[in-house]
Amino acid sequence: MMNIGVAGTGYVGLVTGVCLAEVGHRVTCLDVSEEKIQLLKSGQSPIYEPGLDDMLQKNIREERLHFTTDRTEAYQNKDMIFIAVGTPEGENGQADLSFVKKVAVEIADTITNDTIVITKSTVPVGTNEMVEDIIRSRTNHTAHAVSNPEFLREGNAIHDAFHGDRIVIGGNYEPAVEKVAALYTPFDIPVVQTDTKSAELIKYASNAFLATKISFINEIANICEFTGANVEAVAKGMGLDKRIGTQFLKAGIGFGGSCFPKDTKALTSMSAEAGYEFRMLNAVLEVNELQHNKLMDKANEYSAIQKGTKAAVLGLAFKPNTDDTRESPAIRIIEELKHKGAEIIAYDPIATDKMKAVFPDLTYTDSLEEALNGAEAAFIITDWAQIKEQAPAFFTSHMKRPLIFDGRNCFDPGDMLDGGVHYHSIGRSGNSFRMTMST
Repeated sequence: MMNIGVAGTGYVGLVTGVCLAEVGHRVTCLDVSEEKIQLLKSGQSPIYEPGLDDMLQKNIREERLHFTTDRTEAYQNKDMIFIAVGTPEGENGQADLSFVKKVAVEIADTITNDTIVITKSTVPVGTNEMVEDIIRSRTNHTAHAVSNPEFLREGNAIHDAFHGDRIVIGGNYEPAVEKVAALYTPFDIPVVQTDTKSAELIKYASNAFLATKISFINEIANICEFTGANVEAVAKGMGLDKRIGTQFLKAGIGFGGSCFPKDTKALTSMSAEAGYEFRMLNAVLEVNELQHNKLMDKANEYSAIQKGTKAAVLGLAFKPNTDDTRESPAIRIIEELKHKGAEIIAYDPIATDKMKAVFPDLTYTDSLEEALNGAEAAFIITDWAQIKEQAPAFFTSHMKRPLIFDGRNCFDPGDMLDGGVHYHSIGRSGNSFRMTMST
């Protein structure tokens, strides 16, 4: 059993701390927010993540998991300290490392023993060396810096923590890397051990490549709309090639969230600082920006939104099974609808409170029926199960005008047409062709 400190109780820090406690380590999580720490001590998570609350409460009861605002309690007498604070987008897209630097200073001024400092935050190449230099300049205690980027999907983080594809550990002092690898032995996940800089870049490269797949299939969807092809059939045919794979080939209105937009911009900025222009990623970002406008472009073609039009926005989170609204395409849609003078009602089963911080004057509901009652147009932004499970009759019975602009291709166009719904999706024709595959 290791004594572990975790700096930051955001998404990465909290999930990391809870999962390490679950496998038997003694974990103390630090945050500057007294309100958040008191909430966590009561067994409630400030973020929505399936399964997290139960695991949080269990490990508090079993006294393996602790929360504090006192850095002495969090950092002293710890075998390892994780840095899991935010690295928000700064000027020109680069990662803002001010929180990482602040934590490094506080660790140096607090520790009373040799330790290993592990960076979980997504940081540019060279950051771990900087952290190590800061700590060594302020204390006589040895603190080896190790890079250990996270690869957790929001909405699936607990599953990914225990069943992920790989754990990446990078460091320039092999004994420290080996100790961190041993920390993860109970997870039984393949471990990639490498140098610090390569580990830092693996995280950015992974997210940027997935973002590239999304923008690529969205460009294919745009070609499909010009040619009459069906993007789902194209994606299926592509994805069966094992060199390509099926994941992240789902056309829609672009990626959002706290990782893909920020990390892709950060990698382009990092490349520019190193003297190299990453042309492909600049195009990925441009495509994604244009894709966010896709539904409103379709609505404008049909003059669907006038002043006073009642419009339902279905889904506020950037993806299902999370309450994260950062960089959600819903933000752009709502802004455009407000600009046109529409009467907006927004639905999300989880993310309403987060979006209220962006649009406090909007009408919100956690009832899909209420959102659709009397609506003259509906925009599907998040492919929640509560939306996808509905039949065409559900929309025709509740909406004043059953006009749907679907940014996540939740329904079969033929079914919706047969059911009396005026349905517009991404990269698909309106016929009822069903794909089949023989074995």
